[in-house]
Amino acid sequence: MLNGPLPRASLRVRALMVALLVATNWPARANDSAAELSIGGLQFVRTRDVAMESEDLRIALDRIIVRYQFANVTTKPVTLTVAFPLPDIDLLEADNIALPSNDPVNFVDFETRIDGSPAPLTIDQRAMIGDKDVSALLRQLKLPLLPIGSREIRVTDLPAATRTRLVDEGLLMPAGMSDNGRQQYAPAWVTRTSAVRQQVFPPSRTVVVEHQYRPSVGSSADTILRPGLRRSNALGPEVARYRKDYCVTDGFLAELDKRAGDGTANTAKLQERRISYVLKTGANWAGPIRAFKLTIDPGGSDRMVSFCQGRLKAPPTGNTLEYTASDFKPDTDLKILVIGKF
Repeated sequence: MLNGPLPRASLRVRALMVALLVATNWPARANDSAAELSIGGLQFVRTRDVAMESEDLRIALDRIIVRYQFANVTTKPVTLTVAFPLPDIDLLEADNIALPSNDPVNFVDFETRIDGSPAPLTIDQRAMIGDKDVSALLRQLKLPLLPIGSREIRVTDLPAATRTRLVDEGLLMPAGMSDNGRQQYAPAWVTRTSAVRQQVFPPSRTVVVEHQYRPSVGSSADTILRPGLRRSNALGPEVARYRKDYCVTDGFLAELDKRAGDGTANTAKLQERRISYVLKTGANWAGPIRAFKLTIDPGGSDRMVSFCQGRLKAPPTGNTLEYTASDFKPDTDLKILVIGKF
């Protein structure tokens, strides 16, 4: 029910961009780029008893809101386990990942409503080394499973016996030397989190499920598609991946080039933001989603947006960032690229 590993490709982009930006005198800093987490919607067990009448998905840089209408297609109540999977957090990569909240449990500030009323969820969180659950050991040592915000672990402050045990168990890995020559360590486990509830779908009635949360937004202080970077041989493979992942067209690049200019420096101060949304879980229902709507809010009319829209169609006139589809069966996830001034 949980998403897979973190997007290491985004981390490779960051490393390549930082190296190139240093070469071009861009003031690169460690926090100039952050990788996004791929998060999505509610997951149910696969069922033929419940149909998704509609899904209205609104994606913005500060909040994702999804409103579903479900219908029980049988003559009896149906009870299903509903899960909201949060992405695995590999703590060895955590410094490079955009975490929306400092809450060490609900780190996307997720909330849900059923027919307009708040719905409580049971949140399960575990720490894993490979297939081994090490949660009990961390709790025994009074250490957080997700050490972020106020729960961040200062390894140098741990008792020597605790530090030695964590190293022996593989929970701490060497992470270079300090300025004074002391060995440094970093947490090496993966934190898995899921929110679960039981939901009853009465017969002959529509149930409205709405949830919202803060997305993990990948960010870079420049954009790899700017001509001064895009034409670099070193970044060629990543540019090709961008074009594929976000369906970047020649027309999109032409407009970007007008705004960015041909210079080496990023004088237009363009940046990029990236959001990944797991959409394929919408294929678990009795038939396709009968009415699907996607709205993308980039936070400003002057910002450029590119993504692979597939079967989604924009109205001939009006807001081109609204897309709809009938009898929609998602077969791919959403990856959205936003470029502009932030």
